[in-house]
Amino acid sequence: MPDLKHGDDAAAVNSLRSAVMRLSRRLKHQRVDESLSPTEMSVLGTLANCGSATPGELARKEHVQPPSMTRIVALLEAKGLVRLEPHPEDRRQKVVTQTEQAVVMLEESRRKRNAFLATLVEGLDDDEWAKLRAAAPVLEKLAHL
Repeated sequence: MPDLKHGDDAAAVNSLRSAVMRLSRRLKHQRVDESLSPTEMSVLGTLANCGSATPGELARKEHVQPPSMTRIVALLEAKGLVRLEPHPEDRRQKVVTQTEQAVVMLEESRRKRNAFLATLVEGLDDDEWAKLRAAAPVLEKLAHL
């Protein structure tokens, strides 16, 4: 088991945190639609990955309070990026679904961010690229724990 409080393991965790945060900030600047907040983009990404969901389900997945998600969904609906539909089993609830406009915008955003990362990766040597490719599944796992 790694010793995450001292020595090389603690330094590696600190370095990982710092690098992930810096890279995340740089990726956030590679947006296609500057009018969307990072939170709005995240909600659209969650809908793209998980499918339609109630505002309550989205709030849990995004780790925000339900009233905040209600406001976010209203903003996205006003921008034509989501639509609210009746819940198939509970008439008191609504289901949030992304629109085709959101699908196109997310795909364009992914292309732009992937191109940005590809440009960065070009600066790596073969050994660094192999290590990064090997680390990608582990980083993916950490992102979903």
